[in-house]
Amino acid sequence: MDVPRKDANRRKWIRRLTVFGGLAVVIPAITVSLAKLKSAAPVVEAGSVWPDVVKRGPMIRQERGLGTLVAEDILWIPATTDGRVEKIMIRPGAVVRADTVILTLSNPELEVNTLDYEYQVKAAEARLLDLKVQLDSQTLTQQAELAQIESAYTQSKLRLDRDEAMFKEQLIVELNVKLSRDTVAQLDRRIGLERERLKIKRDSVDAQLAVQRADIDKLKALLALKRNHLSQLTVRAGSDGVLQELPVQVGQKVPAGTILAKVAQPTRLKAELKIPETRIKEITIGQFAQIDTRNGIIPGRVSRIEPAAKEGTVLVEVRLEGALPQGARPDLSVDGVVEIEKLPDVVYMSRPAFGQENSTISIFRYDRDGKGANRVQVRLGRQSVNTVEIREGLAVGDKVILSDMSAWDSYDRIALR
Repeated sequence: MDVPRKDANRRKWIRRLTVFGGLAVVIPAITVSLAKLKSAAPVVEAGSVWPDVVKRGPMIRQERGLGTLVAEDILWIPATTDGRVEKIMIRPGAVVRADTVILTLSNPELEVNTLDYEYQVKAAEARLLDLKVQLDSQTLTQQAELAQIESAYTQSKLRLDRDEAMFKEQLIVELNVKLSRDTVAQLDRRIGLERERLKIKRDSVDAQLAVQRADIDKLKALLALKRNHLSQLTVRAGSDGVLQELPVQVGQKVPAGTILAKVAQPTRLKAELKIPETRIKEITIGQFAQIDTRNGIIPGRVSRIEPAAKEGTVLVEVRLEGALPQGARPDLSVDGVVEIEKLPDVVYMSRPAFGQENSTISIFRYDRDGKGANRVQVRLGRQSVNTVEIREGLAVGDKVILSDMSAWDSYDRIALR
């Protein structure tokens, strides 16, 4: 038979208090120790990052811009008069000659006006002929009157000679001689007046005919203009090249001045690049450029810079200096780079996925064994399209990660496998 001990409960409580006291000391100690431990470095696949090695040497600074190839010689063909599109002969993309017919227009009112001017010219020419006949008749009448007076003068002169001879022989009185002399003098004055009248008449004839001829010339000029407008209803290319645009449809009514077609010469092209307005200050005329057509690279020179920015970019024209690759044509999308300057000796690397020129960034630098990378602060300098100058933070030969590592911003170290 078991006999209960008097101190059994007391010993039981002592053991419990001892266990709880030990736990109260051990648990805080473990917590403090764990807090002091650093978090484990996350593991990153080495094949998923973009590495590069810091180098030293010459670096070419370039600026990139997207753009298109544009024809240097573009001929815009406008409508010279109102009309309606009757027929379209060819479509954009066709090779054309200067006399190639692109489309035809119709304008019945113009045709009627042209015919009306033709009849006006004929009527004016008939009036000129009639006027010339009338004036010639009047001139002949004037000449006949002068001839009669000259004949009378001649006869009166003969009578005067006869009277003077008879007066010397005392066959007639002196009065007859004076009368003959007066008649001769009077006819002589009339001859002078008639000759002056004939001269004035001829001048008047020339003036009247000139007025009529001027009216005819005016009508002929208007007729030629109408005929020219009529001929231009047949729209021709006007230049050798390729038909690029034809923004009209059959049956469409077009007012004068409407652009009917665009013809360009595909063998003479230039590039138009859009450069960010924040970078345009470093672009100058004459700088070397390279235009990538995805089928070849064409060298060129900056030839013009637009004075104003549009939608955050500035248009830069590049004159092409090399042969065009196969497939180069107007409106082809291209990628161009403009060479800004050559830096002879700098420390540089490829451009990281983030970071601006003359800024400080943090990137991961590989350990010597290549199994991990630590975050370092790097001060960048001048940048190019694919490279950037390093001012501080890295040395030649350092291997760094250039890809976007924002997912590990809270870590100063990563492990690579």
